[in-house]
Amino acid sequence: MKPIVGIDLGTTNSEVAILREGRSVVVPDATENRILPSFVGLSPTGEILVGESARNQYVVAPERTIKSIKRKMGRDECVNLGEETYSPQEISAFILKRLKAIAEDSLGESVEQAVITVPAYFSDKQRQATKDAGEIAGLEVVRIINEPTAAALAYGLDREEDQFLVVYDLGGGTFDVSVIEINSGVIEVRATHGNTQLGGDDFDAALVKYIAEDFRQQHGVDLRADRRAMARLTRTAERAKIALSDTPFTTIREEFIATVKGKPIHLEMEIERSRFEALINDMLESTIECVQQALEDASLTTDEINEVLLVGGSTRIPLLSDMIADVIDVEPHLEIDPELCVAMGASVQAGIIAGQPIDAILVDVTPYSLGIEAATWDMGGSPMLDQYSVIIKHNTPIPVSKSEVYTTLTPDQKSVDIKVYQGEEPIASQNTFLGEFRLEGVKRTKRGEPQIVVNFDYDVNGIVHVSAQDKQTGQEKEIAVTATPDRLTEEQKTEATERFEDLVIDLDAVPADLHEEAVALRERATEVAESLDAGVDKTKLQELVAELDSALGSQDEEAIDELREELLDFLYDLED
Repeated sequence: MKPIVGIDLGTTNSEVAILREGRSVVVPDATENRILPSFVGLSPTGEILVGESARNQYVVAPERTIKSIKRKMGRDECVNLGEETYSPQEISAFILKRLKAIAEDSLGESVEQAVITVPAYFSDKQRQATKDAGEIAGLEVVRIINEPTAAALAYGLDREEDQFLVVYDLGGGTFDVSVIEINSGVIEVRATHGNTQLGGDDFDAALVKYIAEDFRQQHGVDLRADRRAMARLTRTAERAKIALSDTPFTTIREEFIATVKGKPIHLEMEIERSRFEALINDMLESTIECVQQALEDASLTTDEINEVLLVGGSTRIPLLSDMIADVIDVEPHLEIDPELCVAMGASVQAGIIAGQPIDAILVDVTPYSLGIEAATWDMGGSPMLDQYSVIIKHNTPIPVSKSEVYTTLTPDQKSVDIKVYQGEEPIASQNTFLGEFRLEGVKRTKRGEPQIVVNFDYDVNGIVHVSAQDKQTGQEKEIAVTATPDRLTEEQKTEATERFEDLVIDLDAVPADLHEEAVALRERATEVAESLDAGVDKTKLQELVAELDSALGSQDEEAIDELREELLDFLYDLED
């Protein structure tokens, strides 16, 4: 039987894992990196870059690089790479294709099936978009599971005593918290809460804003107006955030980030951990409120929680552990890298599907309520339209099937329109619209006599199937909620897959940091040369740039390193 891999398709980073002899292993690439940056770019020669190479390019060519595409999944919103336009599903497919290749290189055989994780708070549209991305990349997505559930599997907690645990998952772009019950090997999500638009990217943005404002006050230049400067600033803010998890202070340096009156300006400043914590405190507080809401939804107190699992790179922030400890007096688990445990858990689920001897059963829940638009009658007998009738309540264990009976609004009505929504608002149109269909052939009779049975099936992948039947005539219509405006049609998927196969994708391009720094420095040197006042001799600077170009072209790392240092020294002398 061909292997089934587990994939964590993340906002900032992604990983692929496989279960080998009962042990989950995150598969490294050819350079022994187990984490693939979720970046996709277009090289100057027209090749698609994925991962480290794309992330490195982002510093000097943000206009040809895409990051954090996961935040756009499920939206009718496209992005540009060069002259081409791509859907979020297609960009995600590039990342999945790279992960697929990494797994195939390691296993020595083709990989055609995968379990992919999503945030517990992902909507139906976002889950469907994830499946589409897998299909475009040549993968059959045999299961979509929630990231917190995967984390519980990775820790092997299903094999321990019965318990309640909180999984706090704060990644690069999404946040969710789940309350999980483990009972005799059955992992059941009791409640979930979260925010699909909150994560480490927002912490970076807060730090970027602070640094840019400080720089503007010092030099009168707003770096946010320069796309390349912003790309470099975002990268250095991310590095500072990571450093502050281990040290109380860090210094950021970006040479030649701007030019004022022909003179290059450097960025150099010290950031205190306490300052960073103050910048993100409100965002972290909002996640703690989600923890409290999830516990309330699960009808549990903090005293009943046995374990806390931290998932996602952003959980390394020290303040966060302190804030969680104030709410739940339990030392969080840190034995497994928080950036790898979700992929590892996905591989455990893949092993279960493949028939490997693992004693665990997953029971997930619906993250949102599901229902249809309906009308009710007020006290005066007048219809109240656009009312939301919930059929499946949020936090209901899945898979689940539920039905409700409705009737017609007017006499002699021949058809009914079923509009499907997802959300918690009492007004139907204020929720997320999933799809609609029309049931024809309703028996014409008096108002209120027809019985229209509406059934919702929510499968293990979190995909919704809706049907409606006129009980008197037997007339029936059903849809899977897939043909929404925010999802690719079958024709679009076919076109995307064909275009995908025709593209030149460089799966091996993984420049080292040395190359990245050299390319960035070369760009700065060129900008400085162009901005120097008339009469200044640029010959030496231009010669160094040309020599560096030649070294980069020949991949001579020793020459690149030497020329990088020489060019850096020259630019500092020029500034003085």
